[in-house]
Amino acid sequence: MISRRDAPQWAKEAGRAVSRGTGRLTSGARMLPDFLLVGTQRGGTTSLFRALAEHPGITGPNLHKGVHYFDVHYDRGLSWYRGHFPIRAAARRATDGAGGPLAFESAGYYMHHPLAPARIARDLPGVKLLAILRDPVERAYSAHKHELARGFETEPFERALELEPERLAGEVAKIQADPAYLSHSHRHHSYVDRGHYVEQLETLFELFPRDNVLVVFAEDFFSDPEPCHDRVIEFLGLPRRRPAAFEQHNARPRSPMPQDVRNRLTEHFASYDERLAALLGEVPAWRR
Repeated sequence: MISRRDAPQWAKEAGRAVSRGTGRLTSGARMLPDFLLVGTQRGGTTSLFRALAEHPGITGPNLHKGVHYFDVHYDRGLSWYRGHFPIRAAARRATDGAGGPLAFESAGYYMHHPLAPARIARDLPGVKLLAILRDPVERAYSAHKHELARGFETEPFERALELEPERLAGEVAKIQADPAYLSHSHRHHSYVDRGHYVEQLETLFELFPRDNVLVVFAEDFFSDPEPCHDRVIEFLGLPRRRPAAFEQHNARPRSPMPQDVRNRLTEHFASYDERLAALLGEVPAWRR
């Protein structure tokens, strides 16, 4: 039998269309997320998502890990969004005795998008947020490789870094002025800007109770996943259950970053990482 993950793209799209149509019709009986994995892109979100999805008390959206409602599909409305999640009664039966059910999704752009955090706070009061952060130097390089592979980038890494200020100039203001505006560069060319984690977390801490936001580091999760996973499960208030194995997903082979570029980026992020340490009360894993 072909798994859903290995199915042809046309079959996936057809299945998603049917699921969305059915979801709209039954949206009133469906769940909304109890927690969101809000970022960061190329920070280990897929690996953490799949580890959490194996917990019997947790359920994800139908057919895909991220709906991207609060960043790029907000105009479709809350009923459309709710239609992506399981029917509550069925989820409750499936998770009987395992805690929950808790629904969630993952979108690496939620934390970085200028309007998404306020939208989440407005539409999902009481939701918990989970952010997994990675060394911003490595994240920037990995994101560039990712965007090249997807066809959203054509420039080499160093040139993309040079172009980033010009590409992003005025884009946040455009998004704020017109909520329907979708910025290609803000979403796909924010190699350095996305690594300013402290600014994004300061926004989250202004909108949500501190107890509702958990930050973990990708380096900790990949080097010693069990305690990191246990910390997340405790944060969610569920009984401890670990997946059969912890795997790293969406890792891309890459060439070594030029040392002078690495040095410049490391220096650039130093002040942001210091502020991040002060905000969280712990030194980021990549600065230890």
